[in-house]
Amino acid sequence: MCLYQFLIAVRSEGAQLTSVDGETTSHLMGMFYRTIRLLESGIKPVYVFDGKPPEMKSGELGKRAEKRAEAQKALDKATEAGDTAEVDKFTRRLVKVTKQHGEEAKELLALMGVPYIDAPCEAEAQCAALVKAGKVFATATEDMDALTFGSSVLLRHMTFSEARKMPIQEIHLSKILESMDLTLDQFIDLCILLGCDYTDSIKGIGPKKAVALINEHKSIEEILKNIDTTKYPPPENWSYKAARRLFVEPEVTDPETIELKWSDPDEEGVVRFLCGDKQFSEERVRNGIKKIMKSRSGSTQSRLDGFFKVLSTTPAKRKSEDSKKNTPNKKGKMASGGRGRKPK
Repeated sequence: MCLYQFLIAVRSEGAQLTSVDGETTSHLMGMFYRTIRLLESGIKPVYVFDGKPPEMKSGELGKRAEKRAEAQKALDKATEAGDTAEVDKFTRRLVKVTKQHGEEAKELLALMGVPYIDAPCEAEAQCAALVKAGKVFATATEDMDALTFGSSVLLRHMTFSEARKMPIQEIHLSKILESMDLTLDQFIDLCILLGCDYTDSIKGIGPKKAVALINEHKSIEEILKNIDTTKYPPPENWSYKAARRLFVEPEVTDPETIELKWSDPDEEGVVRFLCGDKQFSEERVRNGIKKIMKSRSGSTQSRLDGFFKVLSTTPAKRKSEDSKKNTPNKKGKMASGGRGRKPK
């Protein structure tokens, strides 16, 4: 997800950054400087790379291929018409992360002393396993499937918060289940009803209807027994059970066998890798390495709100109560409490 963003966003005069041989380097530029920014703030990132997609994802991958084909046709048309804005728009839609991009990013991370993991299958599933095992604090992704895989904490907008001046969303699975009065199994069925990468959903059932059905019937099996299937026809040979199994028992590497280790960067190795043919500024690269070394001298990990702007999501009533608590009483003393929670 990060690599896609870098390939789309890190550009010079509308084009991706390249080496002297014309090979793309935008992904390396983004990975190098964002990782330094995280480390400087005391945040210890672990990058997880996708493995092979599950067979059940072939339908979703086919849809993505169709969208790429449509984007290519639109690009050809825009190019012929000389519409530069449309050309740029559809060129970005056709960006694809290759195996080479991933391997180069891994090599750079290793030289920087930052750990990465090759997931055997879905990266979000591996991230969720790491969170559940207490190896990391949260999964940072835009893919809500991380919650369905059981990640107890999800951070959204972390990859573009600074650029778009948006706050991080910190979502706790336990609070979702509690507020919706659902078990994890019921939540997984709800997510399948809402649409996932592994199987189609029932036509005509939107979010509001899906929540109502799960609240009333508790499972997809019971829903199918009680809905009008002529009005809400389920997909033919609907593989919701297999999709459920993928969420409950995903293919992941046992977190207990994974050792996460941050080490000193190999300064000369990074310079050899990024400078020269890849045309990075040696002075800037060495300055970046100095920042990494300085970050490693710190003894504690900073809070996320030291890295990103945090906006309060406290309900208006709670804010009013907190305000009263923080108002001096007649004796000029403050009442206890009244502090809103912030992400750790």
